[in-house]
Amino acid sequence: MKLICVSAIKSVLIVIVSAILCTYAFGEQQPEIKNRVFVLTDIEADPDDAQTLVRFLLYSNQFDVEGLVATTSVHQKGMVAPETIHQIIDAYAKVHNNLLLHEPGYPTAEYLRSVVRAGLPIYGMSGVGKNKDSEGSRLLMNAIEKDDSRPLWISVWGGANTLAQALYTLQQQTSPQQLAQLISKLRVYTISDQDDSAAWIRKTFPDLFYIVSPGGYGAATWLGMNMYIEGIDNTSVSNPWIANNIQQNHGPLGQQYPDVAYGMEGDTPAWLNLIRNGLNVPEQPNYGGWGGRYEYYIPDINATDPNGFTGGVPIEQETRPIWTNATDTFLLPRRNEFGRSVSASEQHFSGYRETLWRWRDDFQNDFAARMDWTVFDYAHANHPPEPRLRHEQHLKVKSGDYFSLDARNSQDPDGDSLEFYWFNYAEAGSMPASPVAIQSAENMARVAVVAPEVSKPETLHFILRVTDRGTPALTRYKRVVVTVVPK
Repeated sequence: MKLICVSAIKSVLIVIVSAILCTYAFGEQQPEIKNRVFVLTDIEADPDDAQTLVRFLLYSNQFDVEGLVATTSVHQKGMVAPETIHQIIDAYAKVHNNLLLHEPGYPTAEYLRSVVRAGLPIYGMSGVGKNKDSEGSRLLMNAIEKDDSRPLWISVWGGANTLAQALYTLQQQTSPQQLAQLISKLRVYTISDQDDSAAWIRKTFPDLFYIVSPGGYGAATWLGMNMYIEGIDNTSVSNPWIANNIQQNHGPLGQQYPDVAYGMEGDTPAWLNLIRNGLNVPEQPNYGGWGGRYEYYIPDINATDPNGFTGGVPIEQETRPIWTNATDTFLLPRRNEFGRSVSASEQHFSGYRETLWRWRDDFQNDFAARMDWTVFDYAHANHPPEPRLRHEQHLKVKSGDYFSLDARNSQDPDGDSLEFYWFNYAEAGSMPASPVAIQSAENMARVAVVAPEVSKPETLHFILRVTDRGTPALTRYKRVVVTVVPK
């Protein structure tokens, strides 16, 4: 009996080890660790914060949500509205069980209510200093000091003074060494500067990881979320699309999504890059993703030329590098009625907002599908495809070598057929001025590439975009990073 048990155990171990080896051989990653997220929102200053919160809750199973704090901003200087956060969570509670039919891990409404707080109903730096702690800043300090090795992502949708107060108090209460250690765990993404505390934060804490488009709103990457683009189909950000796919016949959470007043979901980019979709790499803003692409440098801000509306927030020259606007140049993918099903068109686009809106149809369809999850069972809704590589995600080749990119193992949980599209994301690599062409039809699951001639090691990023033919069509990605060395 003992021999039989040992034999059985050995067989099981062989199967497990084989499965692990196959997983790594075909380039598949282990389940990703959830990001810790803390939200600061000037909800009620503009309907777009409520819109963003509705979408955020649909992805809350991918995060550890550690705070939802109502704040002020330059657009709402004397009030905070935690009651609106609670109202939207109440609607989420009614669809929570249905969401769990589609993916696990959605937090309970009770838990989400437990992390709702209010910041001071005071604008900007007037609310920062001695004896100006709030429920919100204290909760944020607790999250910052929490014994957790993961970074804490602070997603700022309005004014940043609750963060400023938390950092101010920590600065008073901790040693410089302890403060530096705490700062090293923080990742801040703010939607422009919506109060005067943001510039103070960046100057006072020069080592703080900070993503922002400073200056006038017209110079912001996040406008790619909702702006009308000449020469493309803008349907997915239109009022009829929002009504049909989000607001109407989509249950109590859809009913909480207000009409656009100034701009649709201007705050959503502050956390879109945290979604696990195979493209986003949160720790590398220069890699690009659903929330845009950003590079690390000191932007030249001319205070006499604010590039448009700021709401009255002063514009100051940056004193140190930050993660800020980057430029993408790309050819818009085109679906064809005949011949190659999808190919690069001749429509050429270049700019910093392009780093975000180039993915817009994909993340809008993803939003619509998740809203369907609130009202339909699994069999009557669509779910994202599963791109799978037959090789590692990091390759090393020599100049002039042919190599293959192979995703023939990709699957779809609903049994939908799949559309493939490969391209070189030049700006994400070290050769941004020299895009590398796919040698075969770019819509094949397996494509061929010739490594360019290089005089020193260079990196190339190839993106696989897999889209199912369900309704709405959903997209996931794989990023293959290729190091090319001289021959």
